[in-house]
Amino acid sequence: MQVDYIIVGQGICGSFMSHYLQQHNSKFVVLDEGKTTTSSKVASGVINPITGRRLVRTWMIEEVLPFAVNAYQQLEQQLHCSFISPKNIIDVFTTPQMKLAFDERLPQETDYLSNAIPSQKFENVLHDFFGSGMINNCWLIDINLMLAQQRQHLIQSNNLLTELFDATQLQVSSNAVQYKHITAKKIIFCDGIGSTQNQWFNMLPFVPNKGEALLVQIDQLPRDYMYKCGVTIVPWQNNLFWVGSTYEWKFEDDKPTAQFKEKTIHTLQQILKTPFKVVDHLSAVRPANIERRPFVGLHPIHPSIGILNGMGTKGCSLAPYFASQFVEHLLYNAPINPLVDIKRFEKILSR
Repeated sequence: MQVDYIIVGQGICGSFMSHYLQQHNSKFVVLDEGKTTTSSKVASGVINPITGRRLVRTWMIEEVLPFAVNAYQQLEQQLHCSFISPKNIIDVFTTPQMKLAFDERLPQETDYLSNAIPSQKFENVLHDFFGSGMINNCWLIDINLMLAQQRQHLIQSNNLLTELFDATQLQVSSNAVQYKHITAKKIIFCDGIGSTQNQWFNMLPFVPNKGEALLVQIDQLPRDYMYKCGVTIVPWQNNLFWVGSTYEWKFEDDKPTAQFKEKTIHTLQQILKTPFKVVDHLSAVRPANIERRPFVGLHPIHPSIGILNGMGTKGCSLAPYFASQFVEHLLYNAPINPLVDIKRFEKILSR
């Protein structure tokens, strides 16, 4: 088989790489084993323009947000399904300090913060400890639906091989790669945590962190908002809510833990005024990194090998933007943002 590109991984990054390559009529194949629990599939799907306790704007949000919304909407049209919706976040203040921080930030951030809270919609369901605020211009992506539909599309167009990538089968030269029976100009790794074990990119400053979430049935909680109240509560498929998440830097494996489940159930008991039922427990390891900036570009020594990875917790917003930028670079030599270009690690990768 002769193609232009091999893409390893069909998470959020791999899906958008394949989407943009297909738009440009490039020949490619995606290798993905179809694992049921990955960081993409366990992610909440939230695009939030505000981050942290200081309620500051997410990095590059002015450019990334409108690009991402447009990208998901275009993909919806291509796949003939709906998986992106505007859904603002109700920020419930569980401490006086949280209310103070919001009130101090509000006059400076009128684009994304407001006090316009329809509290009557949830006051019988959530404890409103010290008031609440609204984070506006947020979006929710049904990631699992998007990934499943894009996978089916790739299967129908003969662009997907359902198999685990085997690095021992890859032969690399300066202008081509050979993987089993496939010859390509370049191979692009979009394999999430897999790249931390990759001999070409394992020197990048990955700092994997583990995230866990519960899927919970909360019948009385309105589904037209997302909620921050000690935990994040997000509408999920099958009338459930996603409740999480943790950022564990030290962990033994990628399995769900009883400690997280017990702690989250206790938090929900303190927050909710209505009964709830835990239906499932999810966990996965994210490909985060020290700089909190993605890894995008071609290897400085092996230009036939590339990477789109390291999105951390912002994959839903960052992946469409940088996948498009990377494809433009591959096809037309357009520049990659130097803050994400892996050329910044040239010395490390050249060892």
